[in-house]
Amino acid sequence: MVAVAILAAGRGTRMKSDLPKVLHCLGSRSLVERVLDGATEINPLRRLVIVGYRGELVKEEMTRQGDRYADVEFVEQTEQLGTGHAIQQLLPHLKGFEGSLLVLNGDVPLLRPATLQRLLETHREHNNAATILTAQILNPKGYGRVFCDGNNILTQIVEDRDCSPAQKQNRRVNAGIYCFRWQDLEAVLPNLTSNNDQQEYYLTDAVNYLSPVMTVDVDDHQEILGINDRQQLATAYGILQTRIKNDWMAQGVTLIDPDSITIEDTVTLEADVVIEPQTHLRGNTLIQTKSRIGPGSLIENSQIGENVTVLFSVVTDSIVKSGSRIGPYAHLRGHAEVGAGCRIGNFVELKNSTLGDRTNASHLSYLGDATIGTQVNIGGGTITANYDGVKKHRTTIGDRSKTGVNNALIAPLTIGEDVTIAAGSTISEDVPNDCLAIARARQVVKHGWRMKARSSETET
Repeated sequence: MVAVAILAAGRGTRMKSDLPKVLHCLGSRSLVERVLDGATEINPLRRLVIVGYRGELVKEEMTRQGDRYADVEFVEQTEQLGTGHAIQQLLPHLKGFEGSLLVLNGDVPLLRPATLQRLLETHREHNNAATILTAQILNPKGYGRVFCDGNNILTQIVEDRDCSPAQKQNRRVNAGIYCFRWQDLEAVLPNLTSNNDQQEYYLTDAVNYLSPVMTVDVDDHQEILGINDRQQLATAYGILQTRIKNDWMAQGVTLIDPDSITIEDTVTLEADVVIEPQTHLRGNTLIQTKSRIGPGSLIENSQIGENVTVLFSVVTDSIVKSGSRIGPYAHLRGHAEVGAGCRIGNFVELKNSTLGDRTNASHLSYLGDATIGTQVNIGGGTITANYDGVKKHRTTIGDRSKTGVNNALIAPLTIGEDVTIAAGSTISEDVPNDCLAIARARQVVKHGWRMKARSSETET
């Protein structure tokens, strides 16, 4: 059995924010969400988050996620008196628990699940009282140094400021990630003291009372990066992006200019997708094989079918089916759905609209709250007037119909199949099948008419 405890009580003053540090976002998820999600694969029996500064806000954010974090238990640390003090708050919550306690930091979001799994396996295999995650780094300044024998049995942890010149040469550092046999830790936690410069209770002191204690080196030292300020947050985002993009390229996705592209780890890409420069993929997005996205495009919470092109466009909360072409400078939003083989062209906006297969809207149109059939051609400048100042209304256009240039379609409105609407028409009444609809004023030409010349007194 494993219980996971996440230290999330600090404010994070160097973030220069009223928001608790663990609620700052790394990509699409907060730091504490990433830590919780990273521990999911080890199937913990219990998940406990130790909160302090604005703890009610942390609870609200977790609750807002619904069932995803429904089992998370919150433990209050009313005073932030160190890591040892934080873990002491677990004593009443884990009374009678028999198993391992994995201690994670809410501001260390890059740990891979495989690293946590290896830490746990080492802990169990050797029946350790405690197992500590460590890292070998080139510049260990500021980190506590970890000393161990040839069997990776811990002999000593020395804080950086207390290291001798010889000890400072040691490049093995404490990552602040621990796995304890809970019953052993439970027995020694009351013995912790705050007799140090910071007058805090350190969890590392508990290690001195336990035996055996083993160390496990992380393969990639970047995994233990802690977030204390905005620069480190940006650094972590860069590391995360490199991981994501390298993984997709290994799976057959082409990234033309990886440095200018961002891809969140909630995105799914299929082989032979091409991502052009300056393109950003976010949220729960799926892009299917042989599609080409970008340059200069944003896709968020959307599904893009096979052989789709999206050029200099924004697609959010929408679906584009196979073989369609989007852009340049198109905007799909609010649950737009574009059928197969469609063309959505220059400066076309779709909102909460459904377009059937092989329908084209090539330029300068707004189609909001519309249901449009198959093989429909939307003339340039066609607008659905969907809002009457109080309510939104729908427009329905049947199969094979054609709107003209600069049509205004005033909803609620139903236009039948095989209808043609003359250019410049404002349509406010339903049109049956197989019709030509014309709704525009007759042109009047007055010969010999011109504006009267203005007097010099009125000119400006």
